[in-house]
Amino acid sequence: MTGKEFESFIYDLFERMGYSVRLTPSSRDQGIDLIATKNGLSIGIQAKRYSTKVSNKAIQEAVAGMKYYNLSKVIVITNNYFTKSAIQLAEANEIILWDRTILTEKIRDFYS
Repeated sequence: MTGKEFESFIYDLFERMGYSVRLTPSSRDQGIDLIATKNGLSIGIQAKRYSTKVSNKAIQEAVAGMKYYNLSKVIVITNNYFTKSAIQLAEANEIILWDRTILTEKIRDFYS
């Protein structure tokens, strides 16, 4: 699965979760790949398909994207896990992290 295919999968997952989803421009997305809306709440989503742990650079991008798009929340989703520094930065900035374990749970919940 490519990075773009992973984004498409996350798009479909959030639609199954009842969100209205839209893609941001593929270039200059300011760290946000998708915006999911439900009940007046806008959530930015950064999808990271990585073979290694996701670093705090992704969290920095998510923080910038939250401000740029004026979002209520941001979720960084990966097929892998996050570095310790990424987790610390996410906690300090109220960025929600979905690692491989959480993503697997969501897949079970919405694709069963």
